[in-house]
Amino acid sequence: MTIQQIKYVIGIAETGSFNKAAEKLYVSQPSLTSTVHDLEAELGITIFNRTGRGVTLTNDGTEFISSARQVYHNFLNLAEKYGDGGNIKKKFGVSTQHYSFAVKSFVEMVKVFNTNEYEFAIRETKTPEVIEDVASLKSEIGILYLSDFNRKPITSLLKSKDLEFHHVIDCKAYVYIWKGHPLAKNAEITLEELKEYPCLSFEQGDGASFYFAEEILSTEEYHRTIKANDRATMLNLMIGLNGYTLCSGIICEELNGSDYIAVPFHEADESINRVMEIGYITKKNFSLSSIGLKYIEEIKKYLGLPAA
Repeated sequence: MTIQQIKYVIGIAETGSFNKAAEKLYVSQPSLTSTVHDLEAELGITIFNRTGRGVTLTNDGTEFISSARQVYHNFLNLAEKYGDGGNIKKKFGVSTQHYSFAVKSFVEMVKVFNTNEYEFAIRETKTPEVIEDVASLKSEIGILYLSDFNRKPITSLLKSKDLEFHHVIDCKAYVYIWKGHPLAKNAEITLEELKEYPCLSFEQGDGASFYFAEEILSTEEYHRTIKANDRATMLNLMIGLNGYTLCSGIICEELNGSDYIAVPFHEADESINRVMEIGYITKKNFSLSSIGLKYIEEIKKYLGLPAA
């Protein structure tokens, strides 16, 4: 098995096509196909299901690709540290719940690096996909939150995926609404006051556990709920329907605009802890790349936290 074979397999898995991977990797398709056949024969497994519509990973292939990405990541780190890396274009990816600060920090990080040398990706996506992306090393870092409501099941899932959570900041809950909302001038807002308005919730997929919700309250506590699958749609619904969502209070006007505000959420039951512990996940005992370290540095800078 060679690094080149691993690179080729990763390329095919990411594009879902031998043709597209061959174009991206600057290699002929017959050569790429032959290389993969040789690797499958050496390993004694079938990595890809081949169909007329492209390729998908087999069960063995899914397991192999996770380990392959980790090996390739370590190789790139070595090349960066001890050599010029040749013509290797280093990759860095982040998967995140829908946080504007995560996107803004990504933008600032990318400005530091030469995009001719690096291939960057940021994925605002569903909670299960954030976890799966990091578990498979499709992304080096995942951004999500824990709370008293979801901590036990999410931590258990992370452990089963050989992932670990790194604390960044604790935040109290805020109600995120547009400036024209009837409750916008309140000093704080209670759940009772919100019952006439729809809660806007990010869709997590069919059959997804309610523990994956990005909103801090249990889904059973909301009176009305409308699901959206992207941040832009949610912002439009805030204005059109006087909708709201509960968030960390960390908002980025540069990305979301200045028409929205975060009002402190008042919990009537003082025994309930609504604190959001925001952090990032990585593979267990995983050394972040220089890009990953810079990204976390930018997040802490944005949040006003010390770098170390």
